[in-house]
Amino acid sequence: MLLWTIVRLPCPIRTLRTSTMCRSIKTLANFEPPATDEEIRAAAVQFVRKLSGASRPSRANDLVFDRAVDEVTAAANRLIRELATNAPPRNREVEARKAQERARERYGSAKLQPMSEVTLSASSP
Repeated sequence: MLLWTIVRLPCPIRTLRTSTMCRSIKTLANFEPPATDEEIRAAAVQFVRKLSGASRPSRANDLVFDRAVDEVTAAANRLIRELATNAPPRNREVEARKAQERARERYGSAKLQPMSEVTLSASSP
């Protein structure tokens, strides 16, 4: 699967290049059960936030932001539903376990905490 990002070049010209994507955006294609409309929209929101550089648009940009999310959602929905693959569908539980194992290897064997707990413990005196 190709993932795209804008890469800064030495000159002011920018280009699209295959690379890794924002960690918040998860792969949604070829799962059983298939990705839901809510999951696809959530990924679209993350994508538009990343592109715009704003997690929450100003009131002046609400309509533009919402329209972009709707358009990206529609395009992503078509893409995910129409992709053809010979690979068997992936199991969500198996993939979640693999992700947890990768996180353990990356961050050590410490118990992983939800972000809210990490944020609270980091900000507590």
